[in-house]
Amino acid sequence: MSPTSTPLATLQKELSARFFERDSVIEGLLCAMVAGQHVLLVGPPGTGKSELAHELCKRVTGARYFQWLLTRFTTPEELFGPVSLKALEHDRYTRVTDGKLPTAHVAFLDEVFKASSAILNTLLSVMNERVFHDGEKPVNVPLLSLVGATNELPEEDELLALSDRFLLRYEVDYLKEEFLFLRMLSLEDKPAETTLALDDLLALRKQASNVAVPERVKRDLLELRRTLTEKGVVASDRRYRQALSVVKARALLHGRDECETRDLGILAHVLWREPGEKAEVEAALERLFTGHEEDAQQLLFQAREVAAFAANAQNDADVDPEAAATEALSKLHDLSRRIDLIADAAKERGRTSDRVTAARDEVRKMVRALLQGRSPAAEPRH
Repeated sequence: MSPTSTPLATLQKELSARFFERDSVIEGLLCAMVAGQHVLLVGPPGTGKSELAHELCKRVTGARYFQWLLTRFTTPEELFGPVSLKALEHDRYTRVTDGKLPTAHVAFLDEVFKASSAILNTLLSVMNERVFHDGEKPVNVPLLSLVGATNELPEEDELLALSDRFLLRYEVDYLKEEFLFLRMLSLEDKPAETTLALDDLLALRKQASNVAVPERVKRDLLELRRTLTEKGVVASDRRYRQALSVVKARALLHGRDECETRDLGILAHVLWREPGEKAEVEAALERLFTGHEEDAQQLLFQAREVAAFAANAQNDADVDPEAAATEALSKLHDLSRRIDLIADAAKERGRTSDRVTAARDEVRKMVRALLQGRSPAAEPRH
């Protein structure tokens, strides 16, 4: 199955054509729905957060959507429904939840951290356990994903538990590119094109759970965790385990039944707790994806210096050309071996790279040039 043939990928493309500079957010929202996780959008008002969440839900036919703006005066009745007067007549305390959060498949809560303590505990159960405690009995809720929006992350201890329930976190800002801003001004509303039936989405959730995570990807995740821990960016074991669900969902979104290292890129929106840590997570991921290329390039630069030294020795009266060539050959052999190790390790981890291959080939040409008595510096560079 090619990535472009999946309904999810088509849906992602259409949403990206409508919501500019939101590609990663859209990918995260789709992955969250498939994985059954929650998303937090951090940014100022007027950046299209609620519109995007609503549009996504509209594309899932048969899904119920709930949206609410929370304030410190918001009551539980507004989110979970009023108390049933008829039930009270029979000494039962239940709520009429029709059209409220407990019946929604996708929900959007604006200013989510302004929830009162009366709402907070119930919200935690709905998000984490998919259970709504309605009077005497717990009721399972159909919630696939809850999208929360906030202007800033909370610092109060009592809100940290709620913040932690959002696995994916995205910073959303106003449009930066002026040409996209102009396109946005002239953008016309169009009816939804690609839709996905709720039953099909539920089937995709099951399919995503069966996506394979190869050992090499797990080792890459371990390497990422080790790097971030050394930098003081620490996420819980639970968060890492939950993160695999969106990694699998991303692989499925791109038409694969097995995860690849590049799918770990979505963790740039999972592993930071505060905005200051985001750059560290992104840098660690970049190192994970391209570190082998950087290491190979550094060895190639060293090889070029060695080759240049051997070439210059031919015209330096103070240097023995034969001794310089012998020393250069030894160093180039060592550098070539080290690049081979990088290439082999990268191949084992599914990270084949043209840059690593080119670096290895160039160093091998330098070795052959020395062995043939020609100037290695004269070999072409890639």
